[in-house]
Amino acid sequence: MPSKGVGSIVSICFVIYRLFAGIEDIKKMPEEAMMAFEFGKKQSLETMKLMLTSRRFEEKVNEMFMQGLIHGTTHLGIGQEALHAGVSPALDADDWILPNHRGHGHCIAKGSTPYDIMAELMAVRDGVCKGMGGSMHIIDTRYKNMGSSGIVGSAIPLAAGMALQLKREGRKNVVCTMFGDAASNRGTFHEALNMASIWKVPALFLCENNMYGMSVPAKYSVSVEDIAVRAKSYSMESRIIDGNDVELVYSTIKEIADSMRENPRPFLLEAKTYRWLGHSKSDRREYRTKEEEAAWKKKCPIANFKVKMIERGFITDKAFDKMKAEVEAEIDAATEKCKGKDRVQLEEALNYVYSS
Repeated sequence: MPSKGVGSIVSICFVIYRLFAGIEDIKKMPEEAMMAFEFGKKQSLETMKLMLTSRRFEEKVNEMFMQGLIHGTTHLGIGQEALHAGVSPALDADDWILPNHRGHGHCIAKGSTPYDIMAELMAVRDGVCKGMGGSMHIIDTRYKNMGSSGIVGSAIPLAAGMALQLKREGRKNVVCTMFGDAASNRGTFHEALNMASIWKVPALFLCENNMYGMSVPAKYSVSVEDIAVRAKSYSMESRIIDGNDVELVYSTIKEIADSMRENPRPFLLEAKTYRWLGHSKSDRREYRTKEEEAAWKKKCPIANFKVKMIERGFITDKAFDKMKAEVEAEIDAATEKCKGKDRVQLEEALNYVYSS
């Protein structure tokens, strides 16, 4: 049996170990533990309206798809509204974005109207791409939205190239591209981050980690627990945040973007979030448990921000319901307007396809 002296030494060593282990744990803590910037009343109301618009827009898209008025497929971002309402408002008007296939909310937040985007999805000629792009190919350069593509992760290298050009022109603008956890496995992701780091370009690579690549959990397909750590391979700064906290999303994006204007360099930001619905309309979510979905719905960005606003005296339940009703009326009106408009015909599909 060890003596008291040996036992004391062991105890002291254990305490020292726990102390340093604790320090290391603190170093590894995600940045979501940081205190988020608090919005004032005006910004809170604008942000809430934007999140409600994103939510209702996606719900309406779902309804139109089920009625056969939106063809092809569509990928909905319900549950990710904090990112939709927190990213573009934190950027300058002349900063560029390149959303992914789940980016309807980002397009609206950057400046396109719900009618602009709904018209595009419903193949109406008034759409931002004249009804030819559909859900996954929305581009609106009026608002510095270079758009998305059906090819997963394809915008990542484009962001690096665009940021390089901005730097060469001496502009104080940044490029922000959004992509999912699965896209971080693409070779173009690694090539783009490597080049962006070498060239020191103002590109913000935003990984919207919603935990699944189609039906595959990220833990089964990604070699690291946190995608942000991949930045270390390219001598790049990175951070992890709670992607459901709209104030934290906004303040983090603004801090990083403003810093990049004065000191051009790339940055990898990982936002942990969750999509409430399936990957696309054909996905029945059989790979997820009801308990998991229920747990994430308790982290609803809209419901949680509403609680904060009420506590701060910025809104009441009655005022919230009024805002929600107004948003629903706006989305419904935009959709009804689309139904009465001229739609692109099938024989026009090859109009913008060229061969040599």
